[in-house]
Amino acid sequence: MRNVQAPHGLGGQNGRVPHPDQPISRRAARAAVAAPRARGAWKSKVPLRVRWTAFAIAFWAVAAIFAVSAFSLSGARGPGGAASVATSNAAAAAVALPGGADATAAPATGLPVPAQTGAAARCDDPAVVAALAAGKDEDVVTAFGGGAAFRGAVVDGVAPCVDLGDPHRLWVVVDKKRPLNPLDVEPSELVAPADMQRTVDGRLQPTAAEALTALVAAAAQEGVGAIGLNSAYRSFASQTRTYNGYVNSLGRDAADQQSARPGFSEHQTGLATDVAACDSGCGAIESFGGTRQGAWVAANAWRFGYIVRYESGYTDITGYEAEPWHLRYVGPELAKAYHDGGFHTLEDFFGLPAAPGY
Repeated sequence: MRNVQAPHGLGGQNGRVPHPDQPISRRAARAAVAAPRARGAWKSKVPLRVRWTAFAIAFWAVAAIFAVSAFSLSGARGPGGAASVATSNAAAAAVALPGGADATAAPATGLPVPAQTGAAARCDDPAVVAALAAGKDEDVVTAFGGGAAFRGAVVDGVAPCVDLGDPHRLWVVVDKKRPLNPLDVEPSELVAPADMQRTVDGRLQPTAAEALTALVAAAAQEGVGAIGLNSAYRSFASQTRTYNGYVNSLGRDAADQQSARPGFSEHQTGLATDVAACDSGCGAIESFGGTRQGAWVAANAWRFGYIVRYESGYTDITGYEAEPWHLRYVGPELAKAYHDGGFHTLEDFFGLPAAPGY
């Protein structure tokens, strides 16, 4: 049982209220008599006007505290009053239910649960669900509200249905920190772009192939000159041979600046291609950046759903030296958002860590 405190100036040992049958000690009695005298002495020394001023200040200070508290409480409750607070608390409790319980179940109070927002609302949207199930990635981006909205949802972490590591999606990001999964994955379908010169394996995923055909045709129509396909899809085995060739001639450190290790290459997705200027026969890809075609591609590739993946000055983020010839297909909506937002790497575009090394 807790001790009951005696009134100020009275009490037995340790300030406890004495038992009714226990008399007050002489010392306590003298203290009880002396206390009012002390208070009276204080009053006699302090002018009445000063005491009233102090009282007024204390009164208005307490009133102000009560007013602020009441205002804060009403603001927290919002237009719905106490019911809004109860609803918010109930919703928070529902989200935190242990054991995987349904976070949307009605609380015991019977108050309505607010509609789901953010990740659940976007990823549960019928248009998003249908487009994901059908493998129509461009429709998924459109259902999110376009490239900029899609990017924003991913960066903000409110699009759990979007996996940037899925090698079968247009938005897959492959770099030295993000290998393909599985390492030897292959695209489900590959086709050759039409009406252009090409070397090695010139196949791409169908949408990327169609877009490259349109890009090459537009460059010719706009008087830039011919663009040819140097290398597109590479299998895990093909990339192994390519990478080992660089290692044998340059050493591993230099090779890692110019060629991806097997399982870490965008070429393996069927969404990346190297292009060359082909005015009178196709030149080396290394000279592409200094050609009319190279300048046009840097300014216009986004119109066809492509980006220049490895731009000059961003090796510390991408891990590769500049490759103005290396184009990566991401689809028209994302390419437009990439261009309009002034981005230069997919890592920055999607808010991912830099990948300068393995």
